[in-house]
Amino acid sequence: MYTGFFGLNEKPFSITPDPRYLFLSERHAEALAHLLYGVTESGGFIQLTGEVGTGKTTVVRSLLEQMPPDTEVALVLNPRLTPHEFLLTICEELRIPLTLDDRGSAKAIVDSLNRHLLEAHAAGRRVVLIVDEAQNLSPDVLEQIRLLTNLETAKQKLLQIILIGQPELRQLLARTDLRQLAQRITGRYHLEPLDKAETRAYIRHRLRVAGGGGETFTNAATGAIHHHARGVPRLINVICDRALLGAYSREQLRVTRWTASRAAREVSGRGEGIRAGWRYGWVAAAAVVVVAAYVFAWFSLNRPLTPTIIGATTEAPASAATGNRESEDPRDLTPVPESSPPAPENTGSATPVARETQPQAEAVTSRPSLAEILDSRASMTGTDRAFVTLLGLWGVDYSTPAGRACEVAASAGLRCLYERGTWGFLLNLDRPAILSLSAADGTVHQVVVTSVTPAGAARLQIGNEAFDVSLVELVPLWLGDFLLVWRPATGSGRVMTPGTTGQDVAWLRQSLGQVLGADLPAEQPAFYDETLRQAVQEFQRSRRLKSDGVAGARTMIVLNSALGLTSRPRLASGG
Repeated sequence: MYTGFFGLNEKPFSITPDPRYLFLSERHAEALAHLLYGVTESGGFIQLTGEVGTGKTTVVRSLLEQMPPDTEVALVLNPRLTPHEFLLTICEELRIPLTLDDRGSAKAIVDSLNRHLLEAHAAGRRVVLIVDEAQNLSPDVLEQIRLLTNLETAKQKLLQIILIGQPELRQLLARTDLRQLAQRITGRYHLEPLDKAETRAYIRHRLRVAGGGGETFTNAATGAIHHHARGVPRLINVICDRALLGAYSREQLRVTRWTASRAAREVSGRGEGIRAGWRYGWVAAAAVVVVAAYVFAWFSLNRPLTPTIIGATTEAPASAATGNRESEDPRDLTPVPESSPPAPENTGSATPVARETQPQAEAVTSRPSLAEILDSRASMTGTDRAFVTLLGLWGVDYSTPAGRACEVAASAGLRCLYERGTWGFLLNLDRPAILSLSAADGTVHQVVVTSVTPAGAARLQIGNEAFDVSLVELVPLWLGDFLLVWRPATGSGRVMTPGTTGQDVAWLRQSLGQVLGADLPAEQPAFYDETLRQAVQEFQRSRRLKSDGVAGARTMIVLNSALGLTSRPRLASGG
């Protein structure tokens, strides 16, 4: 209704948990860092608590998207279970097969779980159990969780457990009869609401993501919203949405303090709305928001990722930019195994090819925080400058940016792929990429990740400088958007489906036969038949891609890596 009036592409304060709108305040980033550390370094329990609406689900969703690729996750969203049901839920989440007899015996379930944990440990995989709304756990289930921590080797725990809940969880774990469990908690973090400055940055961030300028609310209005919402993001969304509608109805281009305060009174049931149908009490509104966010969060976490576009200055040809809507399960992604030789030195340089004399990137040194780096180099983090660097890695000169980088890439036989996904997803594609990073004030910076160091850090290039950044520091600022460039082996880069014909189909058949070590005979090698479809599915399953039998951009990128084709910059091989 009001989006066109304010120059927005969509409603910026929807209650649905769209990952594009992810905003991590300093508190949220610190909470995420605690959880990431717990997953990668700790054993036993990690506890995260926070009041209703403070963003615990946001942190959990961010954690799931940034899990190391060698991690299995069991996510329990409904903890109101008996101990037996709880064990069954864990096995279902980890896809542990159980016979009918096993399902009826708690001992058999625990034995099956223990075998799975030992197998995962032997294969170098971590297993993490995340329990949301943990304040609703019964003492019997908590005792069962404690017993699960006894599953261990001589050196470490086999199961790492993260408990997420409201402040009542702290009170529950303070009970005398649960002291053994409380003593095993190795990390605790309580998530506080946003402060006034963070509330202002949060509102501006969501407006910018929706296509606005970020200044639709006056400073006095954001102050009033913070006061009424008490810094709770969920309530901020509800009030802001109502305030925009109120300003629109009065034809005001900016939301004033008066409009914001009136909106807050209306959504809390303390004022008169424009229509009687909008007279919700605070409790009813909060309940609707909680249920809707909870349901949408579950489906958001389990639906396939879909491509989106970084920036607004470039467009890729339709056949190159999106192709087939292949997707991966964000909890199942693992990097493509490295079987190819390292990329040539001329493609491994973290240096943009932007002029005839190409300055080399400065040596990586100790440095200030990533947020400080972005702030001090904001003039170097535009989309065009990022493309200069990215295309330079492929030997393409983009010295005269004109907002047509993907057209320049296409003329050099390359294709752009715009995506939104997780760090594990990007590692699976294994190509340098432009990342969208969001500063605390809502400013979006475009930087290039050129490689991943042996220690697992991301090497970022900004202009002619390179910085090694840990995932704990990078992830809270990353919006999940990225753009990469890839080179189709056959030149066409088109999506191939059953029934497609051409020499690129013949190449696909031969290449899959080589990678799979199988003969793929056909009367017409250049025809995409059932045999080839099954081979594509087998390859996709082996590389954690969606097994749909369609050879789109993602499948072709991963296949190129598996073939060890040269002259292609790679993340894992040093850019």
